[in-house]
Amino acid sequence: MALALILSSFVAASRIGGAAQQYVLAAHGIDPVLAPTVMFGRSPARGSQGQVTTPEVFARMLGDIEADALFGMVDLVITGHFSLPEQVEIAADVLARVRAASQRPPVMVVDPILGDAPGGLYVRPDVAEAVAARLTPLADWITPNLWELGYLTGHEITDLPGAVAAARRLGKPAVVTSAPAGEGEIGVLYVDADTATLFAHPRLPIGPNGTGDLVTASFGAGLVEGLAPVAAAERAARAAAEAVQAAQDWRAPDLPIVALGMRLVRPTAEMRIERL
Repeated sequence: MALALILSSFVAASRIGGAAQQYVLAAHGIDPVLAPTVMFGRSPARGSQGQVTTPEVFARMLGDIEADALFGMVDLVITGHFSLPEQVEIAADVLARVRAASQRPPVMVVDPILGDAPGGLYVRPDVAEAVAARLTPLADWITPNLWELGYLTGHEITDLPGAVAAARRLGKPAVVTSAPAGEGEIGVLYVDADTATLFAHPRLPIGPNGTGDLVTASFGAGLVEGLAPVAAAERAARAAAEAVQAAQDWRAPDLPIVALGMRLVRPTAEMRIERL
């Protein structure tokens, strides 16, 4: 049995954050364990205020998970949204403890949820600084959006070569969402030390939030399943495109992750693939 530990947000009525990633991982047969950093009834983009998990409760929750000997069973760790820098410190310590306890090296995927264009940061600056300083160095993979990649590297990114260079500047292999692509397209960019590949699909006029969360979970699932990283990134990109198209077809306000079921595991969305 594969097990994933998610350190991110819980949103009850919207398919975003760690709560959405639970459903993605479950579709792949991976058992998810979510330790929420903040809890919302609906998306904060729709006005929900939510409740931040205090550092004391967050640490106690993770201690209980560890006490059940689950750290030694973890195959995948995903970190996402944090509301407080103290939560980031706790998460960094947990990543080290999971690595020490695991009988097989777990995959560490850091999704640095910091902000987006055009608004910029939507977490506290000290949280963004903590994620950059404490979590990014511990990652096996990072999955930022284009704006977050620019923030982490201190460079504004305006084109595809700039995105590839910025990802390599981080020194970590990356899967970058909302990457520059052709006219009328949006892309997912895979970058490691030796190769870079763009997976592009048509940009739809309306797309629900949460595609980055879906890509991160799908990509992590692929790594756990033993897919080559670039193949895992391709499947994640196709899954996101499939989910956005289904949301438009079904007039769904959120990504229909549960309704799609195995279509997320075996997506067939068309994709333009460009080796860079």
